[in-house]
Amino acid sequence: MEKHWKSVISRSVCDYFFDHQRKASSPEDIPPVIATPHHYLISVYRSSMFFVAVCTTEVAPLFVVEFLHRVVDTFEDYFSECTESIIKEHYVVVYELLDEMLDNGFPLATESNILKELIKPPNILRTIANTVTGKSNVSSTLPSGQLSNIPWRRTGVKYTNNEAYFDMIEEVDAIIDKSGSTVCAEIQGYIDCCIKLSGMPDLSLSFVNPRLFDDVSFHPCVRFKRWESERVLSFIPPDGNFRLMSYHIGSQSIVAIPVYVRHSLCLRESGSGGRLDITLGPKQTLGRTV
Repeated sequence: MEKHWKSVISRSVCDYFFDHQRKASSPEDIPPVIATPHHYLISVYRSSMFFVAVCTTEVAPLFVVEFLHRVVDTFEDYFSECTESIIKEHYVVVYELLDEMLDNGFPLATESNILKELIKPPNILRTIANTVTGKSNVSSTLPSGQLSNIPWRRTGVKYTNNEAYFDMIEEVDAIIDKSGSTVCAEIQGYIDCCIKLSGMPDLSLSFVNPRLFDDVSFHPCVRFKRWESERVLSFIPPDGNFRLMSYHIGSQSIVAIPVYVRHSLCLRESGSGGRLDITLGPKQTLGRTV
């Protein structure tokens, strides 16, 4: 499946990608950036599919990689999952989304709630109605927030119950020695939000110890200058679900592991194998038990 913006590029450009695909032992071994004589091929591999962007000029690769991930996230948000059969089933909506997400080759509308105002998510009733009437899912008017300085939030949002949920998800990578003490540990964390607030709410989120963060990445709604000066997250949130920030805490910080690990290893003298027992249990860290 292909989508062209500024000009039509010959499909033969994919041959460079297929060459690397044949040489690679697994999909993850294909280099994310492939330089060809006239183009750069930048790709991500998700849901057993390759999403390849063809760039005619040199561009920051992470910028394109982030956009490709956003495209897949949008498909998952619209269709609840992103698989080959789902994309084939919703061919038209996929093209409509790609049309809005890139304008003449530049990222434009990448926020889910703005896109849903532009292009209605597919459902059985709407699909039948569109088939009968010949209409499409595309709205005839621009979203209310599209031309404002807060393009990620639509105007006139109203809820009877105002709610805001924050999920902190942390993945801990650790090496623990045989006595159970931590050799090194690092954390990759995310803050996912579900915001259902009326009007234009302005939120602030502060941390007990923001100095722990070694590396942070924010949603565009976060006021970066305030974070730099005060280490406070100040933002007007998008409506609905979004990822507010991701962060990394490196091994040089003291990371308290919330579980203990004990093991016992018995090897048979005959050399015919052995037995490894690993016990995992919760441990109190800063007064909170997992």
